[in-house]
Amino acid sequence: MHPLVSKLGLGVAQFGLDGRSRGSARSPEAEVRDMLGLAERSGLAVLDAGAASAHGEAVIGAAMPRPCHLRLTVKAARGDKGPDHVEAEARASLARLAVSRADAIMVQAAGDLFSPFGGEVWTRLRRLRDEGLFDRIGISAYASDDPLGLARRFHPDLIQAPASLLDQRLLVDGSLKAVRDLGIEVHLRAIFLNGPLFRPPDRVPSHLKAAAVRLSRARRMIAEGRSDPLQAALGFALSRHEADVVIAGASTAAELSAIVAAAANPPPDLDWDDMALEEPDLFDPTPHRWAAA
Repeated sequence: MHPLVSKLGLGVAQFGLDGRSRGSARSPEAEVRDMLGLAERSGLAVLDAGAASAHGEAVIGAAMPRPCHLRLTVKAARGDKGPDHVEAEARASLARLAVSRADAIMVQAAGDLFSPFGGEVWTRLRRLRDEGLFDRIGISAYASDDPLGLARRFHPDLIQAPASLLDQRLLVDGSLKAVRDLGIEVHLRAIFLNGPLFRPPDRVPSHLKAAAVRLSRARRMIAEGRSDPLQAALGFALSRHEADVVIAGASTAAELSAIVAAAANPPPDLDWDDMALEEPDLFDPTPHRWAAA
């Protein structure tokens, strides 16, 4: 097993289990089965099912290889309906996924922890962990949520946060290193930022138009370094000492195969620092924007 591949996790946001057609001749269920089998055979570390709907969880549960060595991460329900609802949904997620327990359950919106039910929800999640339904509890955060502050206040077992070749803020300011120094596992997500490095300049998302010149420069640097955007994005994330796990998304087995192959290569020798975008407003999006990244 390649050490960098074993640091890789698979996110399900692009699995195509939301009922909408992806224009493929294959059924989403068949594609999911192939992806999960490939992830298991390749020795990936984590299956992050946090973006799955109830239907998606059922499909994943039916397609999961058995036995499965992937560490399974699920999402906690929003806390506005109270801790009983969060517990019921957590147990329902395990049932749909056809497992008796999972590695981790994640609070998906850090703001929930500061809502009227926030303290009770966190206490309930700790109880579910103590009962053995989950090995760990964690928080999925954005840079604007102050991951280090969350880590110091709530002492989760893991923090999931965005960091990438283009968005290096939480790495440059030392936040994720400080989180890891507290003994908290760090999962990097949004490592592709929905793919601006993979698209021609005229197809860059509208919210990144202001950074078009710097994106073009980053692409040129990658090409001059005899690499490609996939290898560069993965190489950067997987080489970070702050990261215990790097979550990547894929919509087909072919895409996942390309990700695994790229991860198995040594990271390219590039000037990572010079590729970061410096416009912070570009990276404080609504949550759905980076969901599949």
